[in-house]
Amino acid sequence: MTVIHDHAGRRDRLRALIGSGDASADAFLVTDLTNLRYLTGFTGSNGAALIWTGGATGPAGDRICTDGRYETQVAEQSGDLMAVIARDCPPELLRIAAGAGARRIGFEADALSVSAHRRLSAVQLAGEVELVGRSGLVEGLREVKDAGEITLLRRACEIGDEALTAIIAEGVLRAGSTEREVARALEWEMYRRGADAVAFETIVAAGANSAIPHHRPTHDVLADGDLVKIDFGAVFGGYHSDMTRTFVLSRAADWQREIYELVATAQAAGRAALKPGADLREVDAAARTVIADAGHGPDYVHGLGHGVGLEIHEAPGIGKLATGTLPCGAAVTVEPGVYLPGRGGVRIEDTLVVTDGDPELLTASDKTFTVI
Repeated sequence: MTVIHDHAGRRDRLRALIGSGDASADAFLVTDLTNLRYLTGFTGSNGAALIWTGGATGPAGDRICTDGRYETQVAEQSGDLMAVIARDCPPELLRIAAGAGARRIGFEADALSVSAHRRLSAVQLAGEVELVGRSGLVEGLREVKDAGEITLLRRACEIGDEALTAIIAEGVLRAGSTEREVARALEWEMYRRGADAVAFETIVAAGANSAIPHHRPTHDVLADGDLVKIDFGAVFGGYHSDMTRTFVLSRAADWQREIYELVATAQAAGRAALKPGADLREVDAAARTVIADAGHGPDYVHGLGHGVGLEIHEAPGIGKLATGTLPCGAAVTVEPGVYLPGRGGVRIEDTLVVTDGDPELLTASDKTFTVI
């Protein structure tokens, strides 16, 4: 699958942000590697970019910097940018910006370490330069996915759906398997279907372990009557999927069915609240109130969801303390849960895209209460 990203258009949108507000700057240093990929297409492990406010060409043009290991790669992935080959990219790009006349140079305050900032501040330049920290500029742009990004997210989610279906059909999810065996089988099925990587360490939590929200799979053996919570995702084209399904093995107790149906009702309420412009705390409250009204408020211990894209957790966050509103085009999870320590827990999670109408559901696996 080939998707063409408009990296130049993304850089132009960043320019408008760089040049606005009290912290406006002549140029901006991008050092976060995920943001670098978003703006340039470059996927190497060392790099930075210099973005000019005015979008000038020549000496004051945008640059991408990496070291000699990636000279061929950067030409292939970011051929529309002038490449600079250097080991320590931020100081090198700072020198270039200052030499071309920039006097206020922005940097990603959330990505640059204190020691890296000290190195930048110590660079000897011909003129006086002010370094201006900015937070969340590129991350804000990344909240709204374009058509190409949604295409990749769809395929990442399809891979997860197909892999889960496969391990159930093959009898892997059964009493006698271990949590790790189920997790590794699921991951292998995702790779078989074209995943670049797994989105995060797969969670398979059986029995009492299912009451631990982020349990790490162990050699514990699945048993009849266990709740089995599976939280997993695939990476495709750099984009992440995220889905959780919870099953019961062989036979179900009334309490398991009750909390499952409660979580399913809350999850449906959370999905329905995904509207452009919705307050993030109100989206969280739509699901949380359902669980709290049933007396299980203390058993729901995390936020409702988060953005997904080039990272498994990105803006916007949806929780009790969230700020801001939900933009149209955001890809987010909705994942309420109820966790009863020592007994078991249920989480149901989907990845969806916020649209002007109903949100687009990307994770299609059945959410009906299922006894395997």
